[in-house]
Amino acid sequence: MAVKVITEANFEAEVLKADKPVLLDFWASWCGPCRMLSPIVDEIAEENDAIIVGKVNVDDEMGLAQQFQVSSIPTVMLFRNGKVAARTMGVQPKEQLKAALGI
Repeated sequence: MAVKVITEANFEAEVLKADKPVLLDFWASWCGPCRMLSPIVDEIAEENDAIIVGKVNVDDEMGLAQQFQVSSIPTVMLFRNGKVAARTMGVQPKEQLKAALGI
């Protein structure tokens, strides 16, 4: 499944009202660790149809980053039923990230 770009405009529909768990990657283009994690997040999206995967550019969506207290990037969160169910920070191998998020 393709990775969705998540913005304040589509956050409610794509994340809060989603019928599947949603993995969100909070990132920025200037962030080296974010660029390292991005292909891992993309792989998870391609391999797992049971979840929705989205990316939030913190430079463009500062309101969302503040709302979820993202103080370090990359930060990955898993939402279930509109609530944060798990959260990780930093670059991790794919299997470790999946285990931390419970996916």
